[in-house]
Amino acid sequence: MKKIFFYGVLIVLLLLIPVTLLTVTPPALAFRSPASIANFIQRFFGLTLFTLLFVQLILGAFMDKIEERVGGWVFQFHVIEGVVIYSLALLHPLFFMIFNRYIGSSWNPYFVFVDICLLCKTRVDFYYSLGRISFWLLTITIFAGLFRKATPWLKANWRKLHVLNYVIFLITGLHGFFIGTDFQWQPFYSFAIIAYAIVVGVVVFIEIPRLYKNYINWVRS
Repeated sequence: MKKIFFYGVLIVLLLLIPVTLLTVTPPALAFRSPASIANFIQRFFGLTLFTLLFVQLILGAFMDKIEERVGGWVFQFHVIEGVVIYSLALLHPLFFMIFNRYIGSSWNPYFVFVDICLLCKTRVDFYYSLGRISFWLLTITIFAGLFRKATPWLKANWRKLHVLNYVIFLITGLHGFFIGTDFQWQPFYSFAIIAYAIVVGVVVFIEIPRLYKNYINWVRS
């Protein structure tokens, strides 16, 4: 029953995505051309990535308590979800590149994946850069988890690197809010605001005190 409840909540969250997308872009517009189809798929991957990353962070922050309530299978779900999240993070910019190709631009993987700026010419360029930064930070955390037994250092420190997932989520949210129109439409807008507030709360009241406690223990040892 607990497993059914868990997946029920997840399905409800995921259903917000097509509802929002079809509200913003009715089917007649979403599927009228290859470019619009690529754009629709890209947006779907982006919203799904944000949603699953939120679930991933909550599971990671409260894994012990959640395992006690729903069972040990949730950790395996957590691992599989991490791989799905990275796949979405890769597919989202790939479909952006496909969309650009359909509207007349050349294939430009450098622009999509690498062209990072902090002192950018425009705010749009800055928020695109946040997306690129989040992709590469996610790459680090995912591979640190997958190859955590490869070296003694990774074995000892891979969990610490996963704190970066909070940074990834927060800058992904900024990227979505200021680049994507879907974040500004209901029902996804309300979910995104609540999710963002919860994650900020977890960072401020759980992760920062935990990091401070670990630092104090390290100084005393």
